[in-house]
Parts: sequence; structure tokens; C-alpha cells
Amino acid sequence: MWLLLTRQGKPDVPVWSGRRLLAAVDAIAWPLFWVLVIRHATQPVGLVGPIVAAFAMSLGLVRLRRAVFMNHRYRFATWRWCKVAAAMLVIGFLLKLSMTT
Repeated sequence: MWLLLTRQGKPDVPVWSGRRLLAAVDAIAWPLFWVLVIRHATQPVGLVGPIVAAFAMSLGLVRLRRAVFMNHRYRFATWRWCKVAAAMLVIGFLLKLSMTT
């Protein structure tokens, strides 16, 4: 017997003035960041570098299209990764506090 479970889609995000421009900047900034990371690698990356750069740019174009034309469906990557970084900082701070006592 097969059991198929489907997840409910995420609801649309509220759209406010200026969101389209910020979403476009966010959609382009992260792929460019990964291209810069690959381009300035300390070790030679060989063929992997251009492949990662091409993949990042194609993903950036898809994200840019969603950010501009389907803005109600676009989710900010910067907000997501800032929450992850903040959680890691809090955990590190709590670990440091627990080690000093």
C-alpha cells in the first residue's frame, strides 16, 4: 500500500512598496557572492569553478525572475541566513558562558 503525503504550500507573503527592488537586489547578491567565493579560492578549483559559477548565475536569473514578476512568492535569502547566523551566535555565546563558570 502506498501512502502519499503532500505538504501544504507556503502562503503568499505580504507585498509592500520597495519590496520588489529589495527582492531583486537579494536575488542577485547571493549568487554573485558565491561566484566571488569561487573566483577567490585559495586552492585551484579546476573545472568545478566555472560550473559552480554558471549554476549560481542561472539560479540567480531564476530568483531574479521570481523576485520581479512573482514578488508575492519570493522569500528573502538574506533574512533566512541572518536568522541562522544569529542562532549560531547565540549558541556560541551560551557555550562560552557555560565554559567560564
